[in-house]
Amino acid sequence: MQILETVPEMKLTFQETNKLVEELSEYHKIYSPFFQRREQREWSEIYLRGLLLEIPRKSIEPIVLATKGSDLNAIRAMQQFVSEGRWEDEKLLQQHWQEVDSTLGEENGVLTLDGSDFAKQGRASVGVKRQYCGELGKRANCQAGVFLGYASTQGYTLLDRRLYLPEEWVSSEEFAERRQQCGVPAEISFQTKLELSWEMIQAQVKAGVLRYRWLTCDEAFGRDTTLLDQIASTGIWYFAEVPHDTHLWQQRPETELPVWTGRGRKPTTRRLVAGESTAQTVLELVTSLSPQQWSRHCIKEGSKGPIVADFACLRVIAVREGLPGPEVWLVVRRNLISGELKTFLCNAPIQTPVETLVWVSGMRWPIETCFEEGKQYLGMGDYEMRSWLGWHHHMTLCILAHHFLVRLQLRLKKLSHSNFASSSSAVELHFAQTEI
Repeated sequence: MQILETVPEMKLTFQETNKLVEELSEYHKIYSPFFQRREQREWSEIYLRGLLLEIPRKSIEPIVLATKGSDLNAIRAMQQFVSEGRWEDEKLLQQHWQEVDSTLGEENGVLTLDGSDFAKQGRASVGVKRQYCGELGKRANCQAGVFLGYASTQGYTLLDRRLYLPEEWVSSEEFAERRQQCGVPAEISFQTKLELSWEMIQAQVKAGVLRYRWLTCDEAFGRDTTLLDQIASTGIWYFAEVPHDTHLWQQRPETELPVWTGRGRKPTTRRLVAGESTAQTVLELVTSLSPQQWSRHCIKEGSKGPIVADFACLRVIAVREGLPGPEVWLVVRRNLISGELKTFLCNAPIQTPVETLVWVSGMRWPIETCFEEGKQYLGMGDYEMRSWLGWHHHMTLCILAHHFLVRLQLRLKKLSHSNFASSSSAVELHFAQTEI
């Protein structure tokens, strides 16, 4: 059975730490024009270097202590740079997207959409609230972020980030003082995580610098038909996990306009023709599949290695406000060992090969791995600043740090027989472990 390769796992081993400093300095030059002052350019490079250091905690004080020594003025300066500094975050990220395209970009590239939460103490950090925290798997005091990532056959990284502000943080007068203390812009209005996601997708479409064809997401996003239709309107092919109670038709039912009685307005809303079948749930459709409709495939997913699963792919009609909507793929994936069912809807064309749909089903793990690598190795959750700017600045620099390692790994592959591989004074950084 052929193994369908998805994305190479991040396993970075490099040697000679002075080479890393040189590489990082060259990488930083790409983004230095977006920092307005010389001091900002210097602090941004130091912060990036700190995120890559092997220190227990990567908040501002430990980073400064490790790079500048015990200097209270330097700590204060770094705090000001990250928490209050005015630099061109969005333009910097747009440059980052161009670099990602140069490093990883492919016509068949995949945008990956997911949320990541950050457990925090106290009530002063921007957007913090007692809510479900995915990091802890329970309700807890945390901040919630929404992220857009990218994956191709070359590798994976993060592209963009948005901080979710609970509605009371935006609209309640009780939070007015906290909003001011955290520097939340006055023009910020409440946006759901789905709306924040669409904003990031629109930014990619508008920029037009990164090649991609697909977008994958879990059911927290896939269950929202408005978001799916918005994604489809851009020409992106979504591959969205959906709940098992999602309703679908196997064939498109007939609809009609009700006969006008001659009174009032003429009807404009169509309805199902009497006698047409009602939509079925995904689970009902799956249980009715014949053995011949299943096929077995082997795909490689991250550190888990090859996984064998049964797949069924069939064309169905999606439901929109009780009426037939677009024709899409229903993709069902059944784990051979646990029997767990995962169900997806996909708006790719009817001629899309089953093997391609199977391949895309294995393309969501990279963004989850980005979060794990970011939190374990790059201090993504170690920040202690409380401001709106501080959160976004920190996440932006973590995104750049992750891509730096991705870029370095690919360059080292091309130089596998150079001095990087022959140095006797080896210092190894394993960016991915056996189990992720």
